[in-house]
Amino acid sequence: MSILNLKFAGIFKDKAMARKAKKRFRIYEGNILLVTFLRLLVVLIIFFLSRICFYLFNLHYFSNLGFGEVMRIFFIGLRFDISAILIINLPVIFFNSIPFKFRYHKGYQASVSTFFYLVNIVGLMLNFIDLIYFRFTLKRLTADIFSYLSVGGDFDKLIPQFIHDFWYVPILWGLLSLLLVFFASRFSVVASRGKSKGKSLQYLLVNSFFFLIVACITVLGIRGGTQLRPIGIITAGNYTTAKNIPLLLNTPFSIARTVGHESLQTLMYYPKDDQLDKIFTPVHKPHADHFRKLNVMIIIMESFSREHIGSLNRDLENGEYRGFTPFLDSLARHSLLLNGFANGKNSIQGIPSVLSGIPSLMNESFIQSNYSTDKINSLANLLKQKGYASAFFHGGTNGTMGFDSYTKMTGFDHYYGRTEYHNEADYDGKWGIRDEEFFQYTKRTMDHLPQPFMVAFFSLSSHHPYHVPKKYAHKFRKGKLPIQESIMYADYSLSKFFESAKKMPWYKNTLFVITADHTSEGYYPYYQTDAGQYAIPILFFRPDEQLDGKSGEIASQTDIMPSVLDYLNFDRDYIAFGNSVFDTMPPHFSVHYISGIYGMIKDGYLLEFNGVKSTTLFNLRNDSLQKNNLVGKNLPVMKSLEDFLKAYLQQYNNRLIENRLTTE
Repeated sequence: MSILNLKFAGIFKDKAMARKAKKRFRIYEGNILLVTFLRLLVVLIIFFLSRICFYLFNLHYFSNLGFGEVMRIFFIGLRFDISAILIINLPVIFFNSIPFKFRYHKGYQASVSTFFYLVNIVGLMLNFIDLIYFRFTLKRLTADIFSYLSVGGDFDKLIPQFIHDFWYVPILWGLLSLLLVFFASRFSVVASRGKSKGKSLQYLLVNSFFFLIVACITVLGIRGGTQLRPIGIITAGNYTTAKNIPLLLNTPFSIARTVGHESLQTLMYYPKDDQLDKIFTPVHKPHADHFRKLNVMIIIMESFSREHIGSLNRDLENGEYRGFTPFLDSLARHSLLLNGFANGKNSIQGIPSVLSGIPSLMNESFIQSNYSTDKINSLANLLKQKGYASAFFHGGTNGTMGFDSYTKMTGFDHYYGRTEYHNEADYDGKWGIRDEEFFQYTKRTMDHLPQPFMVAFFSLSSHHPYHVPKKYAHKFRKGKLPIQESIMYADYSLSKFFESAKKMPWYKNTLFVITADHTSEGYYPYYQTDAGQYAIPILFFRPDEQLDGKSGEIASQTDIMPSVLDYLNFDRDYIAFGNSVFDTMPPHFSVHYISGIYGMIKDGYLLEFNGVKSTTLFNLRNDSLQKNNLVGKNLPVMKSLEDFLKAYLQQYNNRLIENRLTTE
């Protein structure tokens, strides 16, 4: 029994009255193809309303857009909505257009209608998930979400927390779902229990013709037009900047277009290897001897955007900005502090970038990709050749995001997680062991590691829901963003670690590197731009040697491994897609990928490239908010940047595909 049948049966005891009421309630009852079209039109309107919700919920991020530009993006977005709606409703379209009379049977129609409502409500749900999840990733969900779930993302604990914190989103989704059911159910098919009237052969021929027409229109709609290639995520880059692509797309489309697709394609921008290597090569060759057996500790702080670091934002608030990392700022006075950039927006992307020099320039992270079984280097397995012990510390549940598998594959001797900690009293209830306690556990464990050692530590407390222990309820200052109180707690935990560590013999013989896995939601205008949303600190500190200084040079997460090896005078070849910050000869740059667009920050410019052509070019020195697109102005610098990025991408794609990520 359909939804309306149930409704009217409860109101009207008399069946005849119920039939009359249902007839008056319906807007249209009749032709099955027209009913299908009208119902899909209702879904299109609901999807359009969900895009408005997406815009309003993230208005701060899209505040640079004028009304006219927003309307233009909304209008173009209909093309992607139509494609997504036709994809998810293919079974409905097929079963309602096949040229057979049984499609009018009541039971058949009830089944098709039930599927229609379910699949479109789920599609709408995906759009509403991104109302909030977008704030953390700055892109629409793609098919990598399924592999992310498979490698362990603690979603079983986080989903209830998200529902609790953003309870109004499920309610809004429910209301729009009810609107979808209410209006779509007003269009109904003239169903029957018996056979439809009409000659069978004539009926078959006429409706076969209509079936072919519907099939052609559906294919055309899914492809997004008559152009040579079907529209994809990358198509959105033809209409707007990378920052605004999520507003133009919808989530079901993003997921559908990335399911089952090959992660990378072989590139041949440069047919000759010597020409390619001359522009960019990831092969690092030694240029020093007298290797220094220093301990190395890489500290990766969860969501530590550059925006939170006071010493890197002296110009904010008329010079009055304090930031939320007092300890890190104090350490920076005795360190080499760089304007760094992350290579991605997720932790699972950040870890291989920092520890292996491999960014994730595809829809999924390297750890989730088809290339995760490639033979790769890391600081652990390279330094193992010099007699180093190694350990990775992360207070999360073992298996989270595949970090335990990654570290084992890349030669770490030990992995220490929530299981090894053996004290659930310090579990924060969501992500893992609180930073303060796990930092101290790490220090105690390091005390017993043989020297020299290479240690990587990844914090977790400065992550939604931004838990701060009750004992510190009024200790840390709140900021303009919810995360900033927990940033202060994480910074405090870091300070307590250094306070304990400096008492140990190994401390003075250790090179410390502090950075972030990725950025958090931005508040100030620059940190919402295509460049600023990747801005992080990268700090090098050596207790018994002055590395102090603040460099305006660009640095990337992928520069960390070659920088450490260069500082130690490592004397063997290796592969890394970055360069040492201590070497002034090679170019310094950062490359990232999001929503089908590659972005490169180099020589004071941001270039965005869709794999075929450059879409935007900004001069970051005099246009930090990226309002003046220089593409099309025939600047020599644009060709130079594009040539370099093409070489970089060709080396990256082809080496991952061919499993050439080591020099062995």
